[in-house]
Amino acid sequence: MSRGHAAVESLRIAFAALRANPARGVLTTLGIIIGIVAVSTTMTAANGLANNFRENVSVLGTDVLYVSRMPWIHSGPFFELRNRPRLTLKDSDKLERSLRSAVAVNPTAETRRPVKVQSETIDGIQIIGTTDKQMLVSSAVPEIGRFFTEFDVQTRRRVCVIGSTLHEQLYHGRDPVNKELRIGRDTFRVIGVMEKQGSAGFFGGPDFDSQVLVPITTFSKIFGGRYRDFNLAVKAPAGADLADFEYELVGEMRKIRRLEPGADDNFAINKMDSLLDAFNNVMGTLLLIGMSVTGISLFVGGVGVMNIMFVSVTERTREIGIRKAIGAKRRAILQQFLFEAAAICLVGGAIGVALSFLTAALIDRLLMPASVSPVIVGIALGVSVVVGLIAGLIPAWRASRLNPIEALRYE
Repeated sequence: MSRGHAAVESLRIAFAALRANPARGVLTTLGIIIGIVAVSTTMTAANGLANNFRENVSVLGTDVLYVSRMPWIHSGPFFELRNRPRLTLKDSDKLERSLRSAVAVNPTAETRRPVKVQSETIDGIQIIGTTDKQMLVSSAVPEIGRFFTEFDVQTRRRVCVIGSTLHEQLYHGRDPVNKELRIGRDTFRVIGVMEKQGSAGFFGGPDFDSQVLVPITTFSKIFGGRYRDFNLAVKAPAGADLADFEYELVGEMRKIRRLEPGADDNFAINKMDSLLDAFNNVMGTLLLIGMSVTGISLFVGGVGVMNIMFVSVTERTREIGIRKAIGAKRRAILQQFLFEAAAICLVGGAIGVALSFLTAALIDRLLMPASVSPVIVGIALGVSVVVGLIAGLIPAWRASRLNPIEALRYE
């Protein structure tokens, strides 16, 4: 008999043994099912969260550098960072004049205020002061209406653009253009609704769909700009080396801040890569924890399979003796029980994958976009088979080493 035929025969015998003891098989595979559900769900959630995060922060732009008083990810003594001088609109004007290679320099500031439409009020909404250059530094565009013009900014018009979530909450899908919106005690006219952008809230970042954007000049007049932090979004020219552009930006900012040679920067240059690096570090830690818990579950499941295989070997000792007496080799016996252990775990893995589709559907419905990819299915089933082979190795080796004469005498 060829090796291929022997493998097929071993699989046939393994599944026949499973059908002979279905209750035992189900109980045995329970630990494997839980482990595979954990593996698949962890990988699905991690993959969904990563894709969702990268998609949402892509609005920040890979070719945009953000100048601020403090870094997005704090890496130094907080009080030293806190004592840095604030960035101002004058700094933005100076940078725009001196950094001629920049496509745009866009100042922004933020505050939180209640917003109201008729009897509908939402507290704590993020109000962003910005300029018409926002359209150059961000990939997001208005879905309804328009964005600010330079004229809106220069004349301090009380106009605003709202996020898609606020559009639904305050106007319930109706066209809000030219409708009034109260921000705090002041009335603005809505001129546009931004397309859906998502959130960078994984690190406490903004929910872009729940923002109200107003001209920076209007913002400074109404909400005050003297003691407020401004941030500068600086877009690099097309095809420029971002590292070289950052070096040039740092040099110009040091001149504007009148820093002596050798003095530390009293400002921070932030970019999307820093958020992605921090996100990857956090996700790596979460995955390590998740896989550790999953590993424990699979270990427990593997021990259960090993115990059942020892019981199976004991119950079928006489069968093993008969097979050896008629010429079955040790390798065939070893292969049969290894395949049986792998088959048990494969069935558990298949059930676990099926349950994982249900958990992925719940995650997709309640939290974020998520789906079980073919890669995850392949990894889950592969892990199941490997666990089965490891768990069945010792019982299979013991079965293959049985003395046929003593096995035939076993009752």
